[in-house]
Amino acid sequence: MHLPRWRYPVVCQTDSGRVAYDNYEGHWGDQSHLDKLLQSYATEKCKLEARRQGHTVTEQTLNDGSIKLTVCVGE
Repeated sequence: MHLPRWRYPVVCQTDSGRVAYDNYEGHWGDQSHLDKLLQSYATEKCKLEARRQGHTVTEQTLNDGSIKLTVCVGE
């Protein structure tokens, strides 16, 4: 997958969870774009697994850009 203004693509191996990339220490791509992708993936994976187990999940984006997930168990 190509991230905005990255010179080379990011390769995600979904079976192992491994992510390969080369941004040449920020010269070929902004690390914040990769961080946002990883955060989005982790959020969606957590929500999927919680719902798979029958739990309710709410998501809230905080002022600093982080994401707060609340998992309600047994409701």
